Amino acid sequence: MKFVTVVMALLSFAVVSVSLAAQADKPVRRDRSNLPITIKSNELSADNRGKTSIFSGKVVAKQGDITIFSDKLIVNYAEKNSEIDKIEAIGNVRIVQLNRTGIASQAVYESRDGRIILTGTPNPKVIQGADSISGKTITYYVDDEKSFVTGGGDPNSRVEAVINPPARKGDAGGR
Repeated sequence: MKFVTVVMALLSFAVVSVSLAAQADKPVRRDRSNLPITIKSNELSADNRGKTSIFSGKVVAKQGDITIFSDKLIVNYAEKNSEIDKIEAIGNVRIVQLNRTGIASQAVYESRDGRIILTGTPNPKVIQGADSISGKTITYYVDDEKSFVTGGGDPNSRVEAVINPPARKGDAGGR
């Protein structure tokens, strides 16, 4: 799977996907595979035999309207066709697209399983506009467009969703 699909998928799980039931028809995803990817970092270590590239130090990866910020970005390639197998963003992870932002200590995309997992301390959080969702682990299943947020089994670590109602025209704010 292409890097662009991974990045898009990291951001496409909006808070709304957690609060709304799954739709019967899958929406068409925008294909960004033809857009250039720009990755800036302080260092790059590429291992062709090991099929990995490690970007470290103030990493900024940008493709189209999606930007990933992290301390380190590790790209693992598949053995056969050199497509991306797994991407790990580590340290101060922030993924921004339009009005959506994902924040975590670590984000891992596993292409074989079609899932993205946000973890770390403090708890990962996805913010869209005034709405947000947080928990110990946020897992997004790309192909199914489903999210699973958990408190990690600890009764003191719970999932928290903040969903604001849309503003109504002519609402004076009080009754």
